Amino acid sequence: MASVEVKRRNAVAWVVCLGLVMMSQVGGAERLPRAIAQQSSVHKKVAEEEEEEGFMIQMVNFLWQSGKSSYHHVWPEMEFGWRPVVGSIIGFFGAALGSVGGVGGGGIFVPMLTLIIGFDPKTSTAISKCMIMGAAASTVYYNLRLRHPTLDLPIIDYDLALLFQPMLMLGISIGVAFNVIFADWMVTVLLIILFMGTSTKALFKGIETWKKETLMKKTAKLLKSESKSTDDPGMEYKPLPTGPAASPDEVPMIDNIYWKELFLLMFVWVAFLTVQIVKTYATTCSIQYWILNLMQVPIAVSVSLYEAICLYRGKRVIASKGKEVTNWRVHLLFIYCCCGIVAGVVGGLLGLGGGFILGPLFLELGIPPQVASATSTFAMAFSSSMSVVQYYLLKRFPVPYAAYFVVIATFAALIGQHVVRKLIILLGRASLIIFILALTIFISAISLGSVGIANMVVKLEHNEYMGFESLCHQT
Repeated sequence: MASVEVKRRNAVAWVVCLGLVMMSQVGGAERLPRAIAQQSSVHKKVAEEEEEEGFMIQMVNFLWQSGKSSYHHVWPEMEFGWRPVVGSIIGFFGAALGSVGGVGGGGIFVPMLTLIIGFDPKTSTAISKCMIMGAAASTVYYNLRLRHPTLDLPIIDYDLALLFQPMLMLGISIGVAFNVIFADWMVTVLLIILFMGTSTKALFKGIETWKKETLMKKTAKLLKSESKSTDDPGMEYKPLPTGPAASPDEVPMIDNIYWKELFLLMFVWVAFLTVQIVKTYATTCSIQYWILNLMQVPIAVSVSLYEAICLYRGKRVIASKGKEVTNWRVHLLFIYCCCGIVAGVVGGLLGLGGGFILGPLFLELGIPPQVASATSTFAMAFSSSMSVVQYYLLKRFPVPYAAYFVVIATFAALIGQHVVRKLIILLGRASLIIFILALTIFISAISLGSVGIANMVVKLEHNEYMGFESLCHQT
């Protein structure tokens, strides 16, 4: 019996041991897939993180590669042929339209210089600024002999120019630097969005002004008929500032110059020019270089701030608005100054006149179209000349070609001003200026946008670098 009991105990022990072994095998079998699953999930997470990092690295490399640039000068030889002839004709009409609308015409100049003459986009931008400078200078010369359409004032609003011109020039300096840094496709996207918005806004403003002019024409006929029947000399039709204006009488140029305001504007221009010249002797991106750049801020802010404070306190007024009184608030003045900076940045970046933003903005302020165009062009004469100096110091354009197109733009602007002024007198509709402004901006959006998209497609096909470029590598 004892031996049987011992055998039974041994059998039970073997069974227990066998069960423990099987349980351990089953547990190990269960743990193995879990471990494999955990390892695979870890590898998957690592792969996803590496993929995300790879995407970010590719994006960074796309936008920025140190010392890499896709920009190369393309300066065709200056010789007689169909390209200069067609380019001259387009440039002539672009300068005529741009000077009338107060926008400069850069949106027409840049595509013409790129597609027809054959310059690279950034050289086209620089030459476009030269053409805008010539057109603006001749337009200012023409306008300095004219008076306000309905008030006994110059057609150029000097107070409006004092508020915006310093900010415009500050923006120009920033925009020229951005022109070196930003890729062409970035500029194209900004241009399409901005120009389509401003052209639409200007078109609606033109339609609104046209309707007002039509209503006032009917009122004028009614008043004239009533005055004839009653023989009352007091019943005379007097057009509103935005209505069909009579021809501003020409006066000696000296009578239309406000010397104090002009001195302040010249001070800003000379100060900016001095900074730009001195900056050429400083190493790019050195401490001296950035200090000189920052010196432009107090120069511009001091003059615009002086004008803003005078407007806020009522010591100065935007007289060209007529009897309308604007309660200038701090936030409005700040926004308008920021608009001046944005206009300058866009002008320097795209090689356009800041009038693409200032023109529609002046109209929204209630400024008559003739005064808005003249004042916008007056401010652009300073800012565009500053851009030309900066581009010249950066050696961004060939001087002979630039001088040739400056001459064309100068004469075209004079002719355009004369023709449109005669049309306004004949038709009695100053809204023509607003429609020309809207048309010029719209054409600029289509032409510049098309050129930018075409260049972007070509670069994508050739896998060219399309990111930011280094300002510090520019000479």
